[in-house]
Order: sequence, then C-alpha cells, then structure tokens
Amino acid sequence: MLKRVLFVLLAVDTGYFAFSGSTSKALDAAAWLVLLVLYDRENRSARTPRSEPGIAVRALRLAAAAVVIAATIRYVFEDNLLDAVNSVLWIGVVVLLELEFRRPALVQRARASFVTAGIVLYGGLALLVVAWAWRREWFDAYDALLWLLAFATIEMDALRPKAACDDS
Repeated sequence: MLKRVLFVLLAVDTGYFAFSGSTSKALDAAAWLVLLVLYDRENRSARTPRSEPGIAVRALRLAAAAVVIAATIRYVFEDNLLDAVNSVLWIGVVVLLELEFRRPALVQRARASFVTAGIVLYGGLALLVVAWAWRREWFDAYDALLWLLAFATIEMDALRPKAACDDS
C-alpha cells in the first residue's frame, strides 16, 4: 500500500513539473518515474519463474536512462549543484539495483559491500533532502524525500529473500 501511495504522489509531482517546472525537470522526473515503475515491476516478477524483459521494456529503460543522463549533464551546465549531485547519486542507486536484479549471486557473495554502498548512496540522498530544506526549497525537499522513500522501498524488497516479499 505504501508503494502505491508513493507512486501516485510521484506521478502528481511529475505532473507539477510538467506544468510549472522547467522542461529538464519535467523530463527528468518522468524518466525516473518510468525507471521506478520498471524496477518495481521487475522486482515483483522476480518472484515468478524468470523471464527476460521484452524488447519494449528494454527500449523504455534505455530511453529513460538516456534522459536521466542528459538531465544530469544539463544540471551541471546550468550550475545547479544540488540537482547534479542528486542525479549522480541516483545513477549510483540504479547501478546497484541493476546488479541486484541482474547478478543476484554476486550481490549475495558481496552482501556487506552492497549494503554499505546502499547506505552511502541513500545517506547522501537524505543529506540532499536536508540541504533543500535548509535552503527553504520545500517542494524540492518534499519531492526528494518521496523519491528516496520509493526507491528505498523497492531496494528493501529486492534485498529480502523472495519468500519474504509481498506486494505492499
């Protein structure tokens, strides 16, 4: 239930950026929402007999990743430090998720390293929430917190043994 609420709130935020934010923020938010939904879908399907994602899913994931990278580069050129650091940290989270979904045996062998990397990445993202709040950029702090909660929820599901996962 928590995931569904987070997804709806993030979709509303994406709509907000589409109508009142910059084009780069709107595209960035939409791309991250697509990635989030794909990771959640893949995590849930991992509990059934393994099937590779179709070409459409792969193309969608690749397109979303390209938009995220383009937005990150744009933030750097716009001298938007917090958004640039935020994007780099999120790209690190996606690398972890990719490894967790594609190389579960590697993750199990190096579990402590993956947990440590996750703590560092999510800790950095949490610090950005505080930084935006400190700067009184309330919507950015709220939005960053929603993304943090949503991806952390999927990450925790991915790291739990498959028998312990539920469709929360």
